[in-house]
Amino acid sequence: MTPVPTAVTAAELARIRSKRGYICDMDGVVYHANELLPGAKRFVQWLRRENKSFLFLTNSSERSPVELSQKLARMGLEVEPTHFYTSALATADFIRSQCPGGSVYCIGEAGLLGALYEAGLSMNDVNPDYVVVGETQNYNYQSISKAVRLVLEGAKLIGTNPDTTGPGPGGVMVPACRALAAPIELATGKTAYFLGKPNPLMMRTGMKLLGCEGEEMLIIGDRMDTDIIAGIQSGAETVLVLTGVTTPAMLSEFPYGPTYILDGVGDVAGG
Repeated sequence: MTPVPTAVTAAELARIRSKRGYICDMDGVVYHANELLPGAKRFVQWLRRENKSFLFLTNSSERSPVELSQKLARMGLEVEPTHFYTSALATADFIRSQCPGGSVYCIGEAGLLGALYEAGLSMNDVNPDYVVVGETQNYNYQSISKAVRLVLEGAKLIGTNPDTTGPGPGGVMVPACRALAAPIELATGKTAYFLGKPNPLMMRTGMKLLGCEGEEMLIIGDRMDTDIIAGIQSGAETVLVLTGVTTPAMLSEFPYGPTYILDGVGDVAGG
């Protein structure tokens, strides 16, 4: 197989840097676990220095924007909560638009629960309007059984994002939202509706928060099946960074490709 070049030309780099807005993934792009990736701080400093609009758009539903801001601060990178939008917020926004003041049975962590509460939704394990599944450490047979019963009784099934796996401790891949929702789908015969990238609803919200149209922005990520396809569907140019789950050898598995490939996000800012 022919090696995939990661070097961009001077003209391509100038085009990358000319964008008005940047939507960037987090895990695998900015950090791994609790360590900043090389060049991440330089990239954010460049965004600020060049007066760029930027948003960290993550399919992770466990943490709120405040918690994500604090996580980066512990690593030495100061980014205000307004620069984050999560699949938990996208899920809460969607349900609020569909069923204002509705109720939810939720399998998820504090970031998801908080987003649902802030959207004016209540928790209900008797006859909720929706069953919502996000990533969680508290996934068990009892919660699955209850979710199955509620969906069979009429609750609509929602997943915060379509990721089947995500990065875990030591680089090991762990089950993510779609894998956690699968037993409920199989037991009920119902198909979940997944928010999060590459759902166009989440991408349109990100573009609105940036105040940019597709051609004015750049999508940066490490996953072909979420970040890169989301950019393509939004009419934006894309950058695949090789610091996360996608390797050059994996690119042939997809019928589409990124606009540019970089070794890491720091390459946008240069040395």
